[in-house]
Formats: sequence, structure tokens, C-alpha cells
Amino acid sequence: MATLISVPTVECMKSYVAVSFTVTAVTAATALAAVANAAPTGPSSVDQTVQTLQASGYNVIVNRTGAAPLSQCTVSAVRPGQTHSTDDSRGGSSINTTITSKTVYVDVAC
Repeated sequence: MATLISVPTVECMKSYVAVSFTVTAVTAATALAAVANAAPTGPSSVDQTVQTLQASGYNVIVNRTGAAPLSQCTVSAVRPGQTHSTDDSRGGSSINTTITSKTVYVDVAC
């Protein structure tokens, strides 16, 4: 015997999918804004920049151009990386998004 899915159930599922995509988009936009706010302004040492970003909860990946020691390098850019999150809708009608990890790239020139 085959089980049929009623149309209202499919429409309800479409709503959950639409809400999930919206929450994901908002989370990504928030993460990009957070990277911009966490990035130091003006010239600063690479170590200071990395420490500031790590203290803000980011996994930092340093991309170096040149062979000089890091103490002689300058930060040329801070770029957002991938953000991992989970969506949980158990126990209610709202979806709770939890960010599990954030990555940022620090470009340095030596």
C-alpha cells in the first residue's frame, strides 16, 4: 500500500526550507559584517591582528607573500572564510542557528 503526502504537508515543508535558506543568508551576512568589525584598522603587526581575530572566535589562516620574518610583515587584507553552522528546529516552531566555526584569511606582505 502506498502512502500519499497531502498537499498541505508539502507546502509546510516548502515553508521550512524557505525559512532555512533565509536564516542561512542572514547568518552569512552577519558573519561578513563581524569579520569587518573584528579586523584591525590601520597598520598593525601580524601577531596582533591574528591574536585579535582569534580572541573574537575565528580560526585564522595566514597567507604570506615574501620570505621575511612575520615581525617584518604587514597585514594587506583580512578576508572572510567559510562559516559552519547548524540549524535546530526541535521543540518549537522557530529555527535556532548555532555557529560552530568561523574562518578568516589574513593576507600579509613581507
